[in-house]
Amino acid sequence: MSRFWHRWETDTRAPSGREWRRDVLRRALLPTAVLWCVVVGTGFLLTGPLHGLPAEAAVNRWFVDARTPALDTLTTWLSAIGQTEPLIGACLVGIALTWWRTRQWWYATVLGLAVALQAAVFLSAAAVVGRERPDVEHLDHAPPTSSFPSGHTGAAAAFYLTLALVAQRIRRPALRWTVTVLCVLVPFAVGTARVYRGMHSVSDVTVGFLNGATCAVIAWGYLRRSPRTPEEVTDAPGPGSSVPSPAPAR
Repeated sequence: MSRFWHRWETDTRAPSGREWRRDVLRRALLPTAVLWCVVVGTGFLLTGPLHGLPAEAAVNRWFVDARTPALDTLTTWLSAIGQTEPLIGACLVGIALTWWRTRQWWYATVLGLAVALQAAVFLSAAAVVGRERPDVEHLDHAPPTSSFPSGHTGAAAAFYLTLALVAQRIRRPALRWTVTVLCVLVPFAVGTARVYRGMHSVSDVTVGFLNGATCAVIAWGYLRRSPRTPEEVTDAPGPGSSVPSPAPAR
């Protein structure tokens, strides 16, 4: 598992244009197409045989009864974290900083790829499934997309879980764990805020989270690497040693 976390750090070879295009198609777009089928199939199951999961309405009503001015304000900010415009801006900044720090464009694109894949699944699945939003008072203006899956939660999961993977490069354990935990918690906070504000049912944010998390994993592994653990890098022989290079990953 450590090889997965550090795959970009321990194998910094630049891919050719042909290799990059091949891996984007085979290791990013094709798995995302499978993910789309799962998300849409789940949506049809919810709106069809499961009749919209009527029990979820009780959860939405419970959140309505629990509303307070302070929580309304807090969830306004938490919900905004998953909005498209702020995330696009943060994504562009993250790509630019990663490119500047590593000089590796193929690694810098991971964050943008995760968010883009999530958005493609979310927008197309929402248009196909067309689930109605919960029948409670909405604290936000309803966007033109349908309730399933949650785009705010999915975008937050794709963005912040990818940042959590990037954070594994931090050398100070306390800081690395702090950043990782915060990044993992953000999508859950966004999803809870969306249910609180009456914009989604629990199943909407659950599938939205799974969509974003899966896209983060797909993007993180989109390019073929021959990663080593940090211990193997530390123990590697110095210059001049006769050790064969690792074979390309299959």
